[in-house]
Amino acid sequence: MAGRPARLLVCLLSWLPLLEGAKILTLSLFGGSHYLLMDRVAQILQDHGHDVTVLQPSGLSFTSGFEVEKRYRVVLWFPPEDYTQEYKKYIDFFLHESLHGRDSFTYLVKFMGMHATWCSHLLRSTDTMGLLKNESFDLVVVDGADGGALLIAERLGRPWVAVLPVTFGGLSFGLPEPVSYVPVFYSPLTDRMGFWGRVGNSLMVLFATWVEWSISAQFDDLISEHFPEDPKPDLLHVRQKAELWFVNSDFAFDFARPLLPNTVYIGGITDRPVKPIPPEFEKFIASFGDAGFVLVALGSLVSSLQPQVLKEMNRAFGQLPQGVIWKCSPALWPKDVTLAANVKIVDWLPQNDLLAHPSIRLFVTHGGMNSVMESIQHGVPMVGIPLRFDQPGNMIRVEAKNLGVYIRTEQLTAETLALKMKQVIEDKRYKAAAVAASVIRRSHPQTPAQRLVGWIDHILQTGGAAHLKPHAFQQPWYEQYLLDVALFLLVLTLGTVWLCGKLLGLAARWLCGARKLKKA
Repeated sequence: MAGRPARLLVCLLSWLPLLEGAKILTLSLFGGSHYLLMDRVAQILQDHGHDVTVLQPSGLSFTSGFEVEKRYRVVLWFPPEDYTQEYKKYIDFFLHESLHGRDSFTYLVKFMGMHATWCSHLLRSTDTMGLLKNESFDLVVVDGADGGALLIAERLGRPWVAVLPVTFGGLSFGLPEPVSYVPVFYSPLTDRMGFWGRVGNSLMVLFATWVEWSISAQFDDLISEHFPEDPKPDLLHVRQKAELWFVNSDFAFDFARPLLPNTVYIGGITDRPVKPIPPEFEKFIASFGDAGFVLVALGSLVSSLQPQVLKEMNRAFGQLPQGVIWKCSPALWPKDVTLAANVKIVDWLPQNDLLAHPSIRLFVTHGGMNSVMESIQHGVPMVGIPLRFDQPGNMIRVEAKNLGVYIRTEQLTAETLALKMKQVIEDKRYKAAAVAASVIRRSHPQTPAQRLVGWIDHILQTGGAAHLKPHAFQQPWYEQYLLDVALFLLVLTLGTVWLCGKLLGLAARWLCGARKLKKA
């Protein structure tokens, strides 16, 4: 009986972080859509009773027109000004070059090297790192696409979880990946591969592994400087230390594949309640009656598009009977181009609210994950113009699911774009597939926010997620792939064959000797 009070005390102590609210640090080192996602995660955790702090570099770039209503605490880090300017300059150069398809992989590797140096400056900042260590956070939430953020969480020595802003692909964190039906993310393949598709996927897995190694190698200097102890961590093993992986995707969008218990879909986490749209938009939409309208939003990179691309898009939109609301800054509009009569361009628009409008017929998007999830949420078919990074892979999945079609910027002409848009608007199969995907998205037993909070509360209550991780994470690679077993069976088989050969040889010689004795 004496043990019962002790067990009760342990149980109550395990619930203490939940009763008081845990201290949670969120690392948000990227801007743009990455920040939108991490901001939403921080807001949700704060609203559910946790004490959230966000580490944010000063001068972080935001999506145009986005205003952050911070209910959490922000710790600003001020990186060296000279390096910050160099870093921002290279980001602009990298985005411009990758947008136009000029050796984007080489530039990506260099960009990640610069980002690793930037993160190294943070680790050298004794004021900032000392402040974070002294806070003794119960949990750290990091952007899973940022190797630097993972290493900073590792250096803090606190339990941490990762939020992957994109769907699977581009990095490994221990998930099983059968190449027979799990395509390499950046390939044009789907989960339905024929023989040659499986051959190609097998080869692309090797290439993807080399790409991931090349990017991870950019953090070697950071690891050497800030992790002097041996053995030194590598990014693959660091990723496997995450208590949970929250993935910004959904079964309505992605191909079905094996998941581990510590992998949770939270696609649609950025969804917000629909609000009435401003009168200027409502008046414009009403002027087109039953024809409805098309929404066009190509993310923050629209400012990098060449004037010729904007001209072709404008010509294509002018061929539609629908109105077109286009997020494109009037200040950037080519002065020698007359805007089509049915097109309205604006610096900012309420994307989620417009996607929920009953008169919307089509969403022309760059294929960013947040935009795709919002489009699926409201059952709107898409025409994609993917620009960079994960966007081409996202649109391959959109097309495979019959949620829309896509066209690459180098193939974009007014005629081709107009044809694609009319195809999706007029063929009711796209709308039906989008509505079906919306039903899948909406009919989960829990919302993405509930899954996020519920799983984080679970690991806070249980002291971690060791029970959700396979033992494979602790095995050497040759044990995981049964190479030691294969070698043992090969040696056993060869040894058995050799022994049988020897025995047959002895038996043959004995028989020959017996025959000779009989003849004698």
